[in-house]
Amino acid sequence: MAAPFPSPTSKWHSEIYDSISPSRPELSAKGKTVLVTGGGTGIGAETALYFAQAGASRIALLGRREQPLLDTKATIKQKYSGVDVFVASTDINKKSEVDAAFAKFLGDAKLNVLISNAAVAGPSEGVRDVDAKAFIEGIQVNIAGALHLAQAFLRHAATDAVVVDVSSAAAHMNFADKFASYSIAKFGVFRLWDFVSFNNPELSVFHIQPGIVDTAMNRAAGGIAATGLEDKVSLPAGFNVWLASPEARFLNGKFLWTNWDVDELKAQAKELEASSRLYIGLVGWPFDKSDFKLKTSW
Repeated sequence: MAAPFPSPTSKWHSEIYDSISPSRPELSAKGKTVLVTGGGTGIGAETALYFAQAGASRIALLGRREQPLLDTKATIKQKYSGVDVFVASTDINKKSEVDAAFAKFLGDAKLNVLISNAAVAGPSEGVRDVDAKAFIEGIQVNIAGALHLAQAFLRHAATDAVVVDVSSAAAHMNFADKFASYSIAKFGVFRLWDFVSFNNPELSVFHIQPGIVDTAMNRAAGGIAATGLEDKVSLPAGFNVWLASPEARFLNGKFLWTNWDVDELKAQAKELEASSRLYIGLVGWPFDKSDFKLKTSW
């Protein structure tokens, strides 16, 4: 279909396609350990299911409500009985709960893939009308949750581990006079994970706009109704599995829309890897990131 938003690829997808299918041998997650936050419903649940299809050996599902986690576990086990599925009712805004869940799931083992998918929408009003307390709390909740995850992840990450920060176009776009708190939070979470990437170059960190998917958060925000567009949950789920594969390493640090065609992105690999394209930064300040080194004694 024609791209309804600016896109670096001519093809625009709204559902899974062959190149990001978890059945592709090139995307195998065999033997990998995967942890998904917000794993009980929507994008998190579908992503966990797709990693099971790709051969992951152990998958952890974290979320505040236990029953949706158990339901997702049952679905995975019914289809892929050999996968070890761990469930922990976890509020990621409580550091002690995050630390306990990571420790119980992993022990002395290492984590290969983290899908950071949990978030709150916060107040929908713009700066002029929003309640100041709710505005600040929305930012704090999202950033605190990401910080707790990042700290636990860094303690348990495998040397070449992958993080997918399930973000939002709100991190780099303005939507009328709404969602200012959420937009600021998502920008802040991007910078947090970007800092993790900067200081740990052996890791791969990706940021995604997951699409306009029929999730509870999307319905509350009115995304599908407002845009008239809808993406199937299979799209971000398959895209996340692809990002965890060696094929996607050239996009490390980039902000990506799951609608973009991965084959066209791969055709631009050399240019994208060497440049600041698809990165949230200072517009009009082009530089080759590979040549940019901050010389400091800090």
